[in-house]
Amino acid sequence: MNEPALPSKPLALLCGDPAGVGPDIIARWLEEAPENQNKVVPIGPQSWLDTLPIPGIPAGPEGYKLTPGLPDNDGQRVALDAMEIGAAGCLDGRFSGVVTGPINKTRMAANGYPYPGQTEFFADRWGGTPVMAFAGGQMKVVLATWHIPMHSLCQALTKDVFARSIAAAAHLANSTGISGMPRIGVCGLNPHAGENGLLGTDERDRFNPWLEELRNEYVSLSTTCQPADTIFRRHLQGEFDVVVALYHDQGLAPLKTVEFEQSVNITLGLPYIRTSPDHGTAYPLAGKKKASLSSWDNAVRLTRLLAK
Repeated sequence: MNEPALPSKPLALLCGDPAGVGPDIIARWLEEAPENQNKVVPIGPQSWLDTLPIPGIPAGPEGYKLTPGLPDNDGQRVALDAMEIGAAGCLDGRFSGVVTGPINKTRMAANGYPYPGQTEFFADRWGGTPVMAFAGGQMKVVLATWHIPMHSLCQALTKDVFARSIAAAAHLANSTGISGMPRIGVCGLNPHAGENGLLGTDERDRFNPWLEELRNEYVSLSTTCQPADTIFRRHLQGEFDVVVALYHDQGLAPLKTVEFEQSVNITLGLPYIRTSPDHGTAYPLAGKKKASLSSWDNAVRLTRLLAK
């Protein structure tokens, strides 16, 4: 794919947990691809910004110095402050989108962070109803639900959720180069997508009738929910342009198996685009210049593409 035209405003690059791989990845990415430096603004602790080839915006307690691999409470404040600056910068017109480094959700929660992830934070700051999606070099996956416990899943899978996730899947496919009506496959919830009620009635009684209605708008939508144990292989073989998974691990287990270093977390459904590399803080790799840059590079590219 050709490099997309740059949006007119820069992207905000957030360090994430400063003890994780985020600062190291951003610094190496800026050094190895200097042509990117004129359209991004890094945000993080001043001591880290001082080491970068371009100016940025300081975040967190004054005088904070990060220690790679050793998270601390002040580091969580850095991560949150960077998120606040990035979100506000989109609202006031300084940034066209945000690329976020990974955070430590457990440590953030221990410091009063009330959200299960960054997706929900940006939805709260920007408004809108988020949809979590992922794209790599081979796969595109949209999640109908994500950070909820399994016992809440059936109640959470409503007709509105199906419609919203399918609309997001169509948008993701069209925005990343699929022309016309994209072929969208939707996973079933039960083994073998219920086997027409033999292994569960959710698909037969609720999900498949919803899909039939939605096919009036999305004519290349799968006629019924498809068995989740084979749909991702069919996706890789080109039968579907994008897959809608019904819960977190159903979609991310196959995606991360195939494209752990390439896939990107994309928040859709909000007024601005936020992406993130699809990996965690990776404390053992922090500061060692060993973490792959592929997911970060893809995240920036997709943010530019979707923010145009």
